[in-house]
Amino acid sequence: MNKTIIRLSICLFIWIAVPSCKKDLETEPRDLFTADLVFDPNDKNAVLAKQFLADIYNFLPNGFNRIGGDFLDAAAGDAMPSRNNTTVEYYTNGLVSSILNPDAYWGNSYSGIRQANVFLANIDKVPATAASIKLWKAEARFIRAFMYFELLKRYGGIPLVGDKIFTLEEDLQVPRNTFDEVANYIVSECDAVKADLYPDAILDTDLGRIPKGAAIALKCRLYLYAASPLFNGGAPSGAQKAKGLLGYINNDPARWQKVIDAAEELRAINYYALQASFINVFTAKKNSEVILAKQAVNNFDLENNNAPIGYTNNGIQSAGRTSPTQNLVDAFTMLNGLAIDAPGSGYSATAPYTGRDKRLDGTIFYNGLRWLNRSVETFDGGKDRPNNNTIQTKTGYYLRKFMGDFTNNTSYANTSHNFVYFRFAEIVLNYAEALNEVGRVEDAVQQIILIRKRAGITAGTANRYGIAAGISQTDLRTLIQKERRVELAFEEHRFWDVRRWKSAPVDINGPLYGMKIVKDANNVLTYAKVQTGNMVFSDKLYFMPVPYDETTKNVNLEQNPAW
Repeated sequence: MNKTIIRLSICLFIWIAVPSCKKDLETEPRDLFTADLVFDPNDKNAVLAKQFLADIYNFLPNGFNRIGGDFLDAAAGDAMPSRNNTTVEYYTNGLVSSILNPDAYWGNSYSGIRQANVFLANIDKVPATAASIKLWKAEARFIRAFMYFELLKRYGGIPLVGDKIFTLEEDLQVPRNTFDEVANYIVSECDAVKADLYPDAILDTDLGRIPKGAAIALKCRLYLYAASPLFNGGAPSGAQKAKGLLGYINNDPARWQKVIDAAEELRAINYYALQASFINVFTAKKNSEVILAKQAVNNFDLENNNAPIGYTNNGIQSAGRTSPTQNLVDAFTMLNGLAIDAPGSGYSATAPYTGRDKRLDGTIFYNGLRWLNRSVETFDGGKDRPNNNTIQTKTGYYLRKFMGDFTNNTSYANTSHNFVYFRFAEIVLNYAEALNEVGRVEDAVQQIILIRKRAGITAGTANRYGIAAGISQTDLRTLIQKERRVELAFEEHRFWDVRRWKSAPVDINGPLYGMKIVKDANNVLTYAKVQTGNMVFSDKLYFMPVPYDETTKNVNLEQNPAW
């Protein structure tokens, strides 16, 4: 982050919290950035005001290895940390509490909301053009709505502060709003600002800024969560549910139609589309599948952090932090679209990676996959699993997704690694899920076919891409859930999906598996699925605990159940 922006944010917070007094003595640093300086009526170029807005973007989630150096998916059954005793494991070993939550996100979100409110309250003082101010306000309001969604999916209903900027002298004993109130606020903000945001065919100079499609995509995701079993009347029973804090009190299947409407609204923009290459979606700085992504300078940090440990780049050994599980690998179908355990799939236990969905190669490093001009070796004693004291894969796999194509290179080159918040494939999957839930099963099938076709799944004789003719709503629901798991792996969806579906007691409660590969003297490989860990899920983990220090400061802030 730009040092000027950091300093600006810190100093402005000081100005907000401790108003200055006119005294002879110096009571604040002479170089303090107050609101009078940031939102200067004489600054026709709005230099500091634009820096302030840029800083608000930094409150959006970072993605990638952000939970103590690990992916959030390592708490959702799709991976394990290669290191021991990491904080992301608190979600699967029962150590999460109201004072020990690696992804609390409460303070970050409310800090971002406050900064957005400060910006909105002051930007009209700057003599910029009316069009610029309208655009900047729309950006700040979208980020604020996004922050509220990040809170909502973690905690349920939370305090809505609107445009309020609290001072230390004011009553801060603010109660939680209902889920419905927060959801409606997010939707209303998205609808209010979408026309004022950047055009979706965004200019290269504006990459990373918020286009109209992002507001619609956020609304679509919000509606998806709201219609799902956990929030649509299915929260754990108790006082919090009865008050409407944890979702709607009663189930209403009609809520799925709002997901459909939002998905169709985004599609009507007629700009976003699935790209031909699954891998390039994450490394092409600009492409029409990505709706909004967090911008970062080109680098190879992701490769250094997650590639197999036997590879070095400029003398730096790859850290191999992430160990995808066999549970995830088994979710990838064969190239014909059939599950590996389906009759006629063609799966071979002696050649387990042959003939698989091509997204497997773009997501996971497995034994034999080519990288930096050699084959990955995760057999026992191989270069990437030496079985010594080195931190290495626990499962026989490493994370491949998001990395550049260094198949035949000898070293890494700086590559675009922008964490994607919204992309068109998610909208297609949201659309398919909602269509299926309202009984439009075959329409939903056609959406999954779009995803599978791009993935390289073969059409088959009936052009069904592995989807059975006459598939039932129940079976298609399961298939859609598996398709989301594969397509959106490590994009921070799985952790929340299994909660909103209320499938977590099955999906992330039990053993984790890996692959043990032994190579004999004749170079013959033997594969054996082995247990490498265990996950524990309890119902209280459907919702995150409100941070302890927040509930002690605010007696009206009700804690979530069982915390």
